[in-house]
Amino acid sequence: MKAAFFVLTQQQRDYIMAQKSLRNAGVTLVFYDEVLDVDHIPPEVDFEIASIFIDSSIDEKLVSKLPNLKFIATQSTGYDHIDLDVCKRRGIIVSSVPSYGERTVAEYTFALILMLSRKMYDAYHRIREKRQFNLRELQGFDLYGKTLGVVGTGSIGKHVIRIAKGFGMNVVACDVYPNEAMSKELEFKYCSLEELLEQSDIVTLHVPYLKSTHHLINKENIYQMKRGAYLINTSRGQVVETEALVRALKDEHIAGAGLDVLE
Repeated sequence: MKAAFFVLTQQQRDYIMAQKSLRNAGVTLVFYDEVLDVDHIPPEVDFEIASIFIDSSIDEKLVSKLPNLKFIATQSTGYDHIDLDVCKRRGIIVSSVPSYGERTVAEYTFALILMLSRKMYDAYHRIREKRQFNLRELQGFDLYGKTLGVVGTGSIGKHVIRIAKGFGMNVVACDVYPNEAMSKELEFKYCSLEELLEQSDIVTLHVPYLKSTHHLINKENIYQMKRGAYLINTSRGQVVETEALVRALKDEHIAGAGLDVLE
């Protein structure tokens, strides 16, 4: 059996090569520096297992060129870069990592929130680029007592809520599958997306990219957000309609955005 790994760090390669269980099972390991997609098909296509990340793209045209492929392991929580229907028809098993980076992304979300609430980027830019050390227009705001709207209360959203409670924030959330036990434990309330946008000082997105979440934040509802609110997106770029976000920022309807991704 042959397993192909795409775009790994040297540390990841060393770890995998050190696994005796793989060698004992007779698995041949091959490593490629480029992503796996229709424009980057490796010279050897006889591997049965492919280990990829979100920068690869698995579609019907690619799968047709990989006759031995039986298993795809994506090193991510989301799997919108893989055509599941095609894989199902071909009998290819697909696995993901539901708990991947759940605390890491939650902490990063709050890093973005703090960058905005304390105007840290503005201060950094003023000092580094303009060599100015005055505090004019750099007054931020406390998170204590503010309302955080969490869209998606899965593994990452749950940790975001826990951190928010540590800052003394009020939390409202929306999810297609509300976890009432968690809402009681962490003392937050579920509501509709419309109500969440209207109530929240900061809105943070933690949903997978699906047809139902495409442009979840759009030109119709972004103006339902509080004037002066902030939007955080560490999920998928396509969840937010970029044109609507730019317009709301230019109109100064929302005060800022912390973005890890763009569509």
